[in-house]
Amino acid sequence: MNIETLYTRYSENYLVDTDTRKIRKGAIYFALKGANFNGNTFAEEALNKGASYCVVDEKKYANSENILLVDDVLTTLQQLATYHRSELNIPIIALTGSNGKTTTKELIHAILCKKYNTTATVGNLNNHIGVPLTLLSMTPTTEIGIVEMGANHLKEIEFLCAIANPDYGYITNFGKAHLEGFGSIEGVIEAKSELYAYLKKHQKTAFINPNDAIQLEKSAGITQVLFNTQQVHFLEANPLVKISYRTKIIQSNLIGDYNFSNLSAAITIGNHFNVSDENIKEALENYVATNNRSQVVKTNNNTLLLDAYNANPTSTKAALENFNALESPRKTVILGDMFELGENSAEEHQNIVDLAASLHFTNCYFVGELFSKTHSNKLTFKTFEALSTHLSAHEIANHFILIKGSRGMALERLEKLL
Repeated sequence: MNIETLYTRYSENYLVDTDTRKIRKGAIYFALKGANFNGNTFAEEALNKGASYCVVDEKKYANSENILLVDDVLTTLQQLATYHRSELNIPIIALTGSNGKTTTKELIHAILCKKYNTTATVGNLNNHIGVPLTLLSMTPTTEIGIVEMGANHLKEIEFLCAIANPDYGYITNFGKAHLEGFGSIEGVIEAKSELYAYLKKHQKTAFINPNDAIQLEKSAGITQVLFNTQQVHFLEANPLVKISYRTKIIQSNLIGDYNFSNLSAAITIGNHFNVSDENIKEALENYVATNNRSQVVKTNNNTLLLDAYNANPTSTKAALENFNALESPRKTVILGDMFELGENSAEEHQNIVDLAASLHFTNCYFVGELFSKTHSNKLTFKTFEALSTHLSAHEIANHFILIKGSRGMALERLEKLL
């Protein structure tokens, strides 16, 4: 089946699903394959649950006129997304970086929604499957699209740009994330800068933080929109970030001075698209982080700074330094393993242990296989269960507690214990 014919069927409802547990009536079901599943086997189930069509790549499952056979389901999904993007004819903003992608994306979305019908990546669906699904969630009523792009190897951002064809791009920062795939911080910079290469080649526009020397260097030769550092100023982060924007004071619900650049990016992009100052202020003050990203959670016993969505050496260092600057008489830090660091893993975990020890928190706990191999005079636990047992026997009360670790550690489970 050619893409034009498939697009005609997609445009009947502008709905695409890949999970038969969440089929929407009228959607096209794409039978993707994974390491432990074969979506082809669920084609009939998808039709029974209300899908209008199913796209499969194994002939034996194409036993209905509503089941469409293609050479490869994933490739077809990506091609359909690119075709749809060309039909939309709207500005697309692409966003990548080592830290803060999702928060920045949501801040931009909150601002642009004040003036435009805006569609953005849901959660962190930012890979070779998530980007096509984001594009295909846009409809003819969408006026601006925001596409988050993630990567852990070279050439992934280049590939995602070829699918999404962005008009604008922003790189939050370059940090020590996914070093296992990138090899080094230089590899990170090269990979993320593939977005700049696309923007330059296609004469598009980049939003640039002028305080980031690497952004300025790597974006040379591209049409730039710089943050207005004369009009946006950091005021405090104790614990919530407060900034000034022109004549307005904006009290955000975000923790950590590292969120200043995320707020600045959102303001810059909102200003570029002519969102009023009043709407920018309202959007930023009403935005509340979710999904364990720098959330302040008050329990019966403690106040938690729950930053357990993900972790890498750069973001963990920033979190520790920010937490150290906050005012509280009793502060506890609980850190979980940082994944995907490759040969740098041991060194980077030891660096974090040494930094945490130097800051003299009331308590410091490290959990996970990687942290358990470090040298520390603080308490380390090889497993989450071991940490849980300790915390159950040694209750912490009236503390401000930072919780941070990679997603696979699922440290949000500590909330019930604390």
